Amino acid sequence: MSTAVLSGPRTLATAARVLRQLRHDPRSIALMLLVPCVMLLLLRYVFDGSPGTFNNIGASLLGIFPLITMFLVTSIATLRERTSGTLERLLAMPLGKADLIVGYAIAFGTLAVIQSLLATGLALWVLGLDVIGSPWLLLLVALLDAILGTALGLFVSAFAASEFQAVQFMPAVIFPQLLLCGLFTARENMQPVLEKISNVLPMSYAVDGMNEVLRHTDITANFVRDVVIVALCAVFVLVLGAATLRRRTA
Repeated sequence: MSTAVLSGPRTLATAARVLRQLRHDPRSIALMLLVPCVMLLLLRYVFDGSPGTFNNIGASLLGIFPLITMFLVTSIATLRERTSGTLERLLAMPLGKADLIVGYAIAFGTLAVIQSLLATGLALWVLGLDVIGSPWLLLLVALLDAILGTALGLFVSAFAASEFQAVQFMPAVIFPQLLLCGLFTARENMQPVLEKISNVLPMSYAVDGMNEVLRHTDITANFVRDVVIVALCAVFVLVLGAATLRRRTA
């Protein structure tokens, strides 16, 4: 019988189990850790003749790529747990939904830290991304973006019946945010309705936070606002994920 009370030992045991499983899944690890780096590397040399362009959008993509990869891997991995019956067996034990969700968040969040370190280090010290602010602030935003992607992936996995359906959620959840986040044009230049929609999408604040680090030497009020909003969105989505988690696929 599952319990509603969050337990530290049960949560950590869940995180350790997920990490052990991922250790035997090199393709998922490669997708999470290497794909953002490869995409940044590719982007840098796409704009080889215009390094200023890479510098303008590289910081934004440093936050977007981890969010997308963590969303994809987390949604599929969680769905696999449910379709295989593992989730149902676990919830029949003294293990609550909150333990599972937070345990998954800790496990994937650990990988998100490594992913963010690799991508940020590559962008700054290998590809020459020029930022005025502290690299640690850039890393902080990249990490929060990856955790937000993890939270979104855990949430949408509850509504997918197969891994193919989990992938199909990407156009519905990620692509609109990608178009409206301010990467392609300033949000204030959008049609007013789209600008208002963009103002409630977390990826918009992820991009804004990266741009604050790119352009300012000190921590600004806007940067604090962006970081807090992304973090609160991640927590809110994790709570929704715990509330909507199902034992099995219908």
